[in-house]
Amino acid sequence: MLSIFDQGSPPPCPAPFNLAAHVLRHADTLAEKTALSILGANGSEDLSFAALRAAILGTGTGLLRAGLRPGDIVLMRLGNSVEFPIAYLGAIAVGIVPVPTSAQLTEPETAQMIRDLSPAAVLRDPAIACAPHPLQIELDQLAAMRDLPAADYAMGDPNRLAYVVYTSGTSGNPRAVAHAHRAIWARQMMVDGWYGLRASDRLCHAGAFNWTYTLGTGLMDPWTIGATALIPEPGTDLADLPGLLHQHKATIFAAAPGVFRKILQAPLPDLPTLRHALSAGEKLSRPLHEAWTQASGTELYEAYGMSECSTFISACPDHPAQGEALGQPQPGRRVAILGPNEPVPQGQEGTIAIHRDDPGLMLTYLNAPDEAAARMQGDWFLTGDQGTMTSDGQITYLGRDDDMMNAGGYRVSPVEVESALSRHPGITQVGAAAVEVKPDAFIIAAFYTGPEKLDEATLHTYVSDKLARYKQPRAFIHLPALPTGGNGKLLRRALPAHFKATP
Repeated sequence: MLSIFDQGSPPPCPAPFNLAAHVLRHADTLAEKTALSILGANGSEDLSFAALRAAILGTGTGLLRAGLRPGDIVLMRLGNSVEFPIAYLGAIAVGIVPVPTSAQLTEPETAQMIRDLSPAAVLRDPAIACAPHPLQIELDQLAAMRDLPAADYAMGDPNRLAYVVYTSGTSGNPRAVAHAHRAIWARQMMVDGWYGLRASDRLCHAGAFNWTYTLGTGLMDPWTIGATALIPEPGTDLADLPGLLHQHKATIFAAAPGVFRKILQAPLPDLPTLRHALSAGEKLSRPLHEAWTQASGTELYEAYGMSECSTFISACPDHPAQGEALGQPQPGRRVAILGPNEPVPQGQEGTIAIHRDDPGLMLTYLNAPDEAAARMQGDWFLTGDQGTMTSDGQITYLGRDDDMMNAGGYRVSPVEVESALSRHPGITQVGAAAVEVKPDAFIIAAFYTGPEKLDEATLHTYVSDKLARYKQPRAFIHLPALPTGGNGKLLRRALPAHFKATP
């Protein structure tokens, strides 16, 4: 048997359609129910479904009054505040295309995005770095928009452009991933296939408002089915999260593996309302998984996905992962493990791929359509990750077939890191790799050659204005020569051994 999981397509996305309208579809029937609680040590700041919709549609009105039009692109340079999801959905509600970005990006990095996208405006927190743009709508202006009259939803073709997210391409250049309004329709497959989410749930996500994992799993997906989203207030210490879960009666907890690792450093309080937890953002190790289940008394369900298609393989309460497997494709997904020409036999390694008709699959890369086309193999989109599939559809992740790094839940291209460091006058050659500094904890390390060993503090300063913090190496190792293959190309996968050998 071949490695194909296909139990039929999901129901088609209705038309006309609007992503924000779908997220807020319960705002009438659940008007007074709490949609969002921002959790603090002394209580919570709550927003009802009616108030949330009013803020979002008021923001939509404000953006149109600022001169923006449906189809315009806006770059989001906002921090960890509730204005982020409100502005994001407000833009989509009226047909404007938001581009959420990490607050850690530097001014030169945003300058490149502005050149790529030609945005009509930048939604800007003045405290967040951004290259100049003639129309910047600042935080206080966005906050004032929440009280404006409600805009009408811009309904239309579910396949039209809704939003753009950035991801690192294998070439080292960040790619603008274009998604359609139908992407939110596809996320319904996660409700049962990963979350086990109910309208009565109180889902707490540990991430910041301006992280796409939080935006989807922590906010939009609970709102779509009428559940309550819980988000810790900005600046919350990770060590305080278990207490907040207890105090605010969370029923589901979602985070990246690094968060689970941090909060397990101390004994957990009793969590009587917690049903289970969710992990995504990077590979979850078996020891960490077991440590959570033992300490919390609840299960932890992992999911696999990518910026181009969000999460589509996962474990869930109805279908737990078996052995070392991630889980299986969510109901309605069509997934295959491909060899060079066709799906491989079950149990054999190949490239994880998702069917081109999946409603959650991106439209294209805005700044690299040829690269998007090159990732198609017949009817399948190649993820670039290796895996195997069992007869019952369980998929085991085996790693990337390229050299992409993952540190703290962020995917980073080594080429981008190397490009920034290669311009340093004391460096002749440089390679970057993720290295394990303790069990299940990885950092980015830069390995370089040059006349002499350079001061690490100087190198940290050198990259601080060239790369977002999550892309910056945490260690710099001077070597007499970098490992290369017979053709003279850098062997990045051989670099971590040199880190372990460093005294």
